[in-house]
Amino acid sequence: MTSTATAPRIIRRYFELAPSPDTEAYFALFTDDALVEDEGREYAGIDAIRAWRTEVPPVEYTITDVEPADEGLVVTCTITGDFPGSPFAGLKFHFEDFDEDHVKALRIRP
Repeated sequence: MTSTATAPRIIRRYFELAPSPDTEAYFALFTDDALVEDEGREYAGIDAIRAWRTEVPPVEYTITDVEPADEGLVVTCTITGDFPGSPFAGLKFHFEDFDEDHVKALRIRP
C-alpha cells in the first residue's frame, strides 16, 4: 500500500475537493476534454462532467489504498453518504491520465 501522502498532489487535491461545496475548484481539476467513467457511463468533456457531478450525492471518502497501475494510479476508497448501500467499501478510482495540475481520464469502478 502506498501512503496517501506520497500520492501526486493532483490526486490528493481531488479527494480534498470532491466532497467540498466549492464545485468550481473541483471542476478546475479536470481538463476541458477530460473523461470520467462512473457506473458504466462515460462523461466526455467538462460540460458532461459538470452534469454528471450534479447527480452524484454528497459523500465522504476514506482512502484505504493507493497503488500504481499499468495506466496511472488506483485509489481505493470507502464512500459514505445518503445513497443505498452506504457505506460502500472497495470503490476504485482509476486515475489513468493526469499531470501535476489536471485529470484527463478517471474511471470509477467497484
